[in-house]
Amino acid sequence: MTPMRKGSALRRAASVIALTAATGLVLAACSSGGPAAGGGNPDDLEAALEAGGEITYWSWTPSAEAQAEAFMAKYPEVTVNVVNAGTNTEEYTKLQNALKAGSGAPDVVQIEYYAFPQFALTEGLLDLAPYGFADLEDDYTASTWNSVDFDGKVYGLPQDSGPMALFYNKTVFDQYGIAVPTTWDEYIEAARQLTAADPSKKITNDTGDAGFATSMIWQAGGQPFTAEGTDVTIDLADEGSKKWADTWNTLVEEDLLASTSSWSDEWFTGLGDGSIATLIIGAWMPGNLVSSVPDAAGDWRVAPMPTYDGTPVSAENGGGGQAVTSQSKNPALAAAFLKWLNNDEESLTIFAESGGFPSTNAQLESDEFLGQEAEYFGGQKINEVLVQAAKDVRPGWQYLPFQVYANSIFGDTVGQSYASKSDLNEGLATWQEQLVQYGNDQGFTVNQ
Repeated sequence: MTPMRKGSALRRAASVIALTAATGLVLAACSSGGPAAGGGNPDDLEAALEAGGEITYWSWTPSAEAQAEAFMAKYPEVTVNVVNAGTNTEEYTKLQNALKAGSGAPDVVQIEYYAFPQFALTEGLLDLAPYGFADLEDDYTASTWNSVDFDGKVYGLPQDSGPMALFYNKTVFDQYGIAVPTTWDEYIEAARQLTAADPSKKITNDTGDAGFATSMIWQAGGQPFTAEGTDVTIDLADEGSKKWADTWNTLVEEDLLASTSSWSDEWFTGLGDGSIATLIIGAWMPGNLVSSVPDAAGDWRVAPMPTYDGTPVSAENGGGGQAVTSQSKNPALAAAFLKWLNNDEESLTIFAESGGFPSTNAQLESDEFLGQEAEYFGGQKINEVLVQAAKDVRPGWQYLPFQVYANSIFGDTVGQSYASKSDLNEGLATWQEQLVQYGNDQGFTVNQ
């Protein structure tokens, strides 16, 4: 991403537009109940911890309770109330409602990277730069930092990251003599070889997922979304978008993909019995396989993501961080908790032990982390592959300032191309048409 471009878009657009969420709820730009700047200075953080108080933290991460308990043990004058307000869009709807109403938002909230621009745009989040957060930039990977830092305005801290890699069932690959693909052409040939040998098996599943598609376009070099002030450009026929769609069309049209929804019981069954042989997914996936597909222990391995020309390049898929909302009545204390949450060694260790993939350079580069032998993956040092993927993330990506809405209509646009096994380029064109209309309706000037 380009921080200058993002920052300009957020500052200028906040004063002139209202944003409609995926649920159809309108969030007025200046109705969040507080200023967009945190104010204060770094010394206020320590003073707030000494004074104590009570804050509320919305999170769906498995480690949230344990991290809060550890924080309160270290700072007994502070009470952190952890609330699971639902995952992603469910939580975002509640947050949007609270921000619009002017009350009811938590002090600290978990937000995925794709949703950060939307909430920062509408002044729902505090700029934490005055508290010294801008000085933390070197602690995080470039791709995750650029998702929370908009032209020097720091709206949160990264927690986890999702550099993409190829997770593959080695047992299945060995059974059918399939080589691990390093390019997308080889991946397609592997898909054909597998299904020809056993029609019940597919190289992967995909029924149309916005997060996956945008990550794949990102890896292909696409930059379909840009914003400068209230001017937004959408070009889902750019070189990278078309490169991905043309490649993936072969898998769709030749019926080489499992028509199984991700995260369904059927999906986990397929990952366990080998009928779904690979996943192209973020580095946070191992913990999910360990906990939800235990019978496949020893079958799976991790390799670099296939590329178009053999040059290593990856993209982010998923991940997010935490922010302080503009409604916080104790922003310094909330900021102090957030800094501890995503920058303190004790908290980072708790998070890593829960299966999260870190965004902090120190953790990613430590010999202990890199040298871990993953029993589930046959003793492979998978973090060596995943950390390299983090280094190989292609720079320059930008999300729409209404990406939450964009993702919500993906199934009704591009998803229909999957269902009919037709050209994904046509689905992307339909998606673009609806996004252009939506953006113009919300006060943006959308170019294409």
